[in-house]
Amino acid sequence: MPVFVDTNVLVYARDTSDPTKHARAAEWMRHLWETGDGRLSIQVLQEYYVTVTHKLRPGLQKDAARADVQDLSAWRPAAIDVDGLEVAWSIEDRFGLSFWDSLIVAAAHVADCEVILTEDLQHGMDLDGVRVVDPFRASVADLH
Repeated sequence: MPVFVDTNVLVYARDTSDPTKHARAAEWMRHLWETGDGRLSIQVLQEYYVTVTHKLRPGLQKDAARADVQDLSAWRPAAIDVDGLEVAWSIEDRFGLSFWDSLIVAAAHVADCEVILTEDLQHGMDLDGVRVVDPFRASVADLH
């Protein structure tokens, strides 16, 4: 089952300042690499790059962050077109999410994901067939 991964999971997998979240994010990432079920979007890759190079302390060097983005490109990043933008607007209006979160959910729909892995939305929420799973409240085993 394809699982859409939000930026925060990728960042925690790199950021060791919170050992508990780091370990859980790393566990999810291992699982998604092993199964080939990881999906994301161009937006997530952009946010990841900016966050790990400019906001993390200590941050990643640009070359390391770029290598991560290139590796993660194997997860077939979804790109939002005009139709996807309209899906995002619909999600924004119906569920009261921020526009940026709505774009993430729209990308999960475009990528045919039934699950979005994020701590930024309400755990268990169903967004038109995409279920929100907080990776720090649920384990890999809870997916099945």
